[in-house]
Amino acid sequence: MSTDSSTGSTHGSGSITGAQSLVRSLEAAGAETIFGIPGGTILPSYDPLMDSSIRHILVRHEQGAGHAAQGYAAATGKVGVCMATSGPGATNLVTPLADAHMDSVPLVAVTGQVSAAMIGTDAFQEADIRGISMPITKHNYLVTDPDDIPRTIAEAFHIASTGRPGPVLVDIAKSAQQAMTTFRWPTELQLPGYRPVTRPHAKQIREATRLVLEARKPVLYVGGGTIRSGASRELLALAELTGMPVVTTLMALGAFPDSHPQHLGMPGMHGTVAAVAGLQRSDLIISLGARFDDRVTGNLDSFAPGAKVIHADIDPAEIGKNRHADVPIVGDVREVLVELTAALREASDAGHTGDYEGWVAYLADLKSRYPLGYDAPVDGGLAPQYVLERLGAIAGPESIYCAGVGQHQMWAAHYVKYERPRTWINSGGLGTMGYAVPSAMGAKVGMPDTTVWAVDGDGCFQMTNQELATCAINDIPIKVAIINNESLGMVRQWQTLFYNERYSNTDLHSKRIPDFVKLADAYGCVGLACESPGDVDATIRKAMEVDDVPVVVDFRVHRDAMVWPMVAAGTSNDEIKYARDLAPEWDDQDL
Repeated sequence: MSTDSSTGSTHGSGSITGAQSLVRSLEAAGAETIFGIPGGTILPSYDPLMDSSIRHILVRHEQGAGHAAQGYAAATGKVGVCMATSGPGATNLVTPLADAHMDSVPLVAVTGQVSAAMIGTDAFQEADIRGISMPITKHNYLVTDPDDIPRTIAEAFHIASTGRPGPVLVDIAKSAQQAMTTFRWPTELQLPGYRPVTRPHAKQIREATRLVLEARKPVLYVGGGTIRSGASRELLALAELTGMPVVTTLMALGAFPDSHPQHLGMPGMHGTVAAVAGLQRSDLIISLGARFDDRVTGNLDSFAPGAKVIHADIDPAEIGKNRHADVPIVGDVREVLVELTAALREASDAGHTGDYEGWVAYLADLKSRYPLGYDAPVDGGLAPQYVLERLGAIAGPESIYCAGVGQHQMWAAHYVKYERPRTWINSGGLGTMGYAVPSAMGAKVGMPDTTVWAVDGDGCFQMTNQELATCAINDIPIKVAIINNESLGMVRQWQTLFYNERYSNTDLHSKRIPDFVKLADAYGCVGLACESPGDVDATIRKAMEVDDVPVVVDFRVHRDAMVWPMVAAGTSNDEIKYARDLAPEWDDQDL
């Protein structure tokens, strides 16, 4: 192969189709696995894919392809790739694209489009997926010239994985896939205007250092960007140097060890009392790759009223979006932590350290007085919290846990202990039901030697359980824990609390229909059921012993269990309830 320095491209020999160029481009970009389904307009590219080194996994629904690519990306840190045809194939990717956009997941979606001459004619299976997906992608492309395919794929992978990660869609006309071209892989990219800032400004680091040293009630508010930037080690170093308390958002669980004495838990709507109080009563919030989401802040007007804010984020659009930043720092979280730690260590060596002793003791007292807990059902039934507690203990912190959305997600966040990054994967920003099974499939493909559990609700599971067929056929032995309370549990909880127990359309009857054990068996999986607390450990251990096919466990839990603590939507975090009729006391006037 020869390089033409005038074009910054590498030439392949001979003329090939655009479809062949696409597959070569995906190989050159480092794609190892594609989750997808063929169809008319992407069919030309499926032919050369047969001869490729890339593993293609045929899913049962395009939404499953997108979520699997997300799970693969979240578990490995690599770019996830999915593929679909035009029209409904492409529109079925809209939910995972939006999900990846909200949660900053590096994703490249390749879709077929009708031939260039037919675009705009309402041709069969035509949809303007570029227009549809524009608000929910980091960037997207429509390719009608086969010569543009290598450059576009190279740019897509670069954009998806750099700066704030996110999804990029590449829509390729069928005519471009069928036309002849010469493969030229670019050796450099020309992306004017796209220059993500990774290194923080020295002046902002100095200002941040000053505020940290002046503060008496600081807290490290850790978001998902800390995991995306691979900054867990640097976070630990800063926390241990300063002794500051740490809260980790739903998207950041595992960024800081749950077992660490400085960790207060998860803040927000269903956060721990200590974590919520830590933010509310702080005088300085050091935000690291977090975006002051409404599920964390509650009513913004009453959120952390006495706190100054240092906001570090690689996306300048997030800084000051919801909360004014006294010290804005644009940069990669890992690089920010390295420089801030160095500055604070230098100050410490010179005899300047923060005085947080009273603050740390106050929060430690709250943490001990208001621990996470639950009551066992009076009828001897199975508490869902107990199931997750035992699952975490038996499967251990080395396993990966992928959750759906709802009560089971919150219980998994609270009662499984996370000690390392990329072991907790869930749909945070979009809150997508049906996320767990396909994302667990993707995570297992990316990390084949790691045990992967999908923690799902009976409602979520019935949205995407067809991907069990994909797992069984492709030797992807995930494990699924269905927290089966026969309900759309979180909606039912709100109906209990705010709608006078009028349970409108939340009863799923799913201890009867379907029979999840038989369903698992029909899909070529091992199906297990458990409804007694005394059988939980043995059932989980039996599931752990199966390593050649997927396992589905139907945990038939008490239906009236609720997620506590809770801050009702739109209210102040000061109104947190520790249990249904119990509000914590956290007066800190003496601090």
